[in-house]
Amino acid sequence: MSQPWVPFDDRGLAYGDGVFETVLLHEGRPLLWRQHVERLQAGCQRLGIEPPTEDELSATWQATPSVAWEVLKIIVTRGSGGRGYALPHTAVPRLISQRVAFQPDPTAWASGVSVRICQLRLARQPCLAGIKHLNRLENVLARQEWTSPTIREGLLSDSHGWIIEATSMNLFWEQDGCIMTPVLDQCGVAGTLRAALIDAQQVTPGQLALDDIASVDRLWLANSVQGVWPVTDLWTPQGTCLRRWESADQDPLQRVAHPLLGYPATP
Repeated sequence: MSQPWVPFDDRGLAYGDGVFETVLLHEGRPLLWRQHVERLQAGCQRLGIEPPTEDELSATWQATPSVAWEVLKIIVTRGSGGRGYALPHTAVPRLISQRVAFQPDPTAWASGVSVRICQLRLARQPCLAGIKHLNRLENVLARQEWTSPTIREGLLSDSHGWIIEATSMNLFWEQDGCIMTPVLDQCGVAGTLRAALIDAQQVTPGQLALDDIASVDRLWLANSVQGVWPVTDLWTPQGTCLRRWESADQDPLQRVAHPLLGYPATP
């Protein structure tokens, strides 16, 4: 099933007809592997694609590591064939993977990051909500909204004004001592670190309106590769600073999230 290349008629290339995972490896071992496999399988089921076997997926990371930290990207497409959008009579899914060296960013953990609000609004599509499908054009368009190296991420809300995620990270906030993350039943990617924190009852799904984001006690961005980035300041698309937050020595979200990734709980 695994192939190192994609032919012209691959449906993932033509239509975004597939799913992918981005997995952190430490000393050759995958972190949050169960959550990645479950999300990939759920995405394949949602799209009607036969998922790879667990042995096939495990083979993508079992080579001898060249460095301590790596990122493994796994792509599963429906394969080739079909006429237009119609599915092929017998689909043969295609599995592709690649490992690259990675260096964590402890400065972002300790000092926090600046983020901005994006003008683009995510479309609601419950059939695709939560899964990491290959069509990421909304994220690509949103990431084009800024070029300043001082802005590390952009926040995305949906067409109803609810904050959903960042362009490549999940969103978390603290209000009245409770750490929350957006409900993702209409759009957005349900991250694997997010899933692990919800399973551990460290984070509660909820809703946060774009108009209320500047009033939260703390704000974070996080994913299963970068870890947890505290947000120190929030900017509008017009370049106005909406809010600044003081970084804390003891970060409650890093304390519970970073050990799941092999990162220090306190940078």
